Amino acid sequence: MFDYTKEVNDANTLKNGNGQGWEGINPEYVARMKLQNRFNTGMDIAKYTAKIMRDDMENYDKDPANYTQSLGCWHGFIGQQKMISIKKHFGSVKGRYLYLSGWMVAALRSEFGPLPDQSMHEKTSVPALIEELYTFLKQADAWELNHLYRQMDEAKTPAEKAEALKGINNFQTHVVPIIADIDAGFGNEEATYLLAKKMIEAGACCIQIENQVSDEKQCGHQDGKVTVPHADFLAKIQAVRYAFLELGVDDGVIVARTDSLGAGLTKQIAVTDEPGDLGDQYNAFLDVEEVSEANIANGDVLIKQDGKLVRPKRLPSNLFQFRAGTGEDRCVLDCITSLQNGADLLWIETEKPHIGQIGGMVNRIREVVPNAKLVYNNSPSFNWTLNFRQQVFDAWTEEGKDLAAYDRNNLMSADYDATDLGVEADNRIRSFQADAAREAGIFHHLITLPTYHTAALSTDNLAKGYFGDQGMLAYVAGVQRKEIHQGIATVKHQDMAGSNIGDDHKEYFSGDQALKASGSDNTMNQFG
Repeated sequence: MFDYTKEVNDANTLKNGNGQGWEGINPEYVARMKLQNRFNTGMDIAKYTAKIMRDDMENYDKDPANYTQSLGCWHGFIGQQKMISIKKHFGSVKGRYLYLSGWMVAALRSEFGPLPDQSMHEKTSVPALIEELYTFLKQADAWELNHLYRQMDEAKTPAEKAEALKGINNFQTHVVPIIADIDAGFGNEEATYLLAKKMIEAGACCIQIENQVSDEKQCGHQDGKVTVPHADFLAKIQAVRYAFLELGVDDGVIVARTDSLGAGLTKQIAVTDEPGDLGDQYNAFLDVEEVSEANIANGDVLIKQDGKLVRPKRLPSNLFQFRAGTGEDRCVLDCITSLQNGADLLWIETEKPHIGQIGGMVNRIREVVPNAKLVYNNSPSFNWTLNFRQQVFDAWTEEGKDLAAYDRNNLMSADYDATDLGVEADNRIRSFQADAAREAGIFHHLITLPTYHTAALSTDNLAKGYFGDQGMLAYVAGVQRKEIHQGIATVKHQDMAGSNIGDDHKEYFSGDQALKASGSDNTMNQFG
């Protein structure tokens, strides 16, 4: 909690101690500027937000209703508007984070232009986006506080002034944790460590890393994923932890993501020293055939398993194939070993949003690590409508309900939107996050790419009307009027961009000589 009056008094004492040269310094303005900038460095942010995440994890362990949420943001302004909206509608940002998606960095932030999610974008673009997001969140603090300062200055009664002062002292920052995607680490463990440091220095308290091969990395919802042996992945988890510790973020959070459920390939056969060790367990999932000396071909790779000489199935790409149906077992082993070697949270990339499937794996993990919990991607790569209508259809079939009115092969039809099945599917989608938090150990729900899709949808709607027969009405009715009626602050875009903050600062610095932009001729006044 900030004590505005104390800060003013402290600034006044400091001013008086520095003599005539500080005569032009207003202690009240000093207090205001200190409050609008609580975080001087990204490291300050990382330490502050790490504690928030740790507290939230502890609260979730006490009650899974305390799950947390985030949306992926590809620009600082998008993240800023998200947090402003949350504060406006819910009064608090508690339990709400930002997610930084490697997919959106590749698609929207690379100097090469749009790229697929295959770790081809510049390493520097990830810490740059973290820094940008926090720059915009800190500006949101300054923007909201500026309105509170003006409210206090314009107060006509002691009660009004006290109310404004209460808002200042109880002000809640827009700065929240960012879960930042480091992909597969962009190289070996040293490269991972160096990039992790840059991300932490930019403000990241939580880094998500996956167990794919870094130079063959694929989007989690694409084919062709290739995993690495556990020892390789655990080395990168350790590298991230060392980066946190070196920088003094002792409670930094690591999310270990496994793609094993959908990954059928490995680039390497794991090193194993004795039967049953971690390398041997990894190799046990390989698709192999027993061989004898007579049928060994030139260039074959052979390993010994259970006393037998076997040949792993090697593809023309020189990758090795896992046995079909082993994905879940590999996924569970990945999760257990990650938690036992420094990870704090898990991320299981699934092919569909199915609570039973996720919960089944989590229950197996919790047999070994009882407080295991997940970060889960509520991915736009899933067809949520189709998946949940199919789940309802299948559940009702098992219950013996009459489904003659429905065609399971055509459940996306709009004809089903208002049916009992369509309504039930929507209800399950609505409660998915709370249900999965309770039944499948999901601590944090995120949507990786929502603002990519909302930007495309809103732009399509505006373009269709503006370049069609609606003309300017498409913008006025579809955007500006809605901003006014919904109380969205961007309708005064000059104010949102910092015009009023700048005017007040000019007055701090120059007094009556300040040339300000917010006079009577400013068209922003048309919006009240």
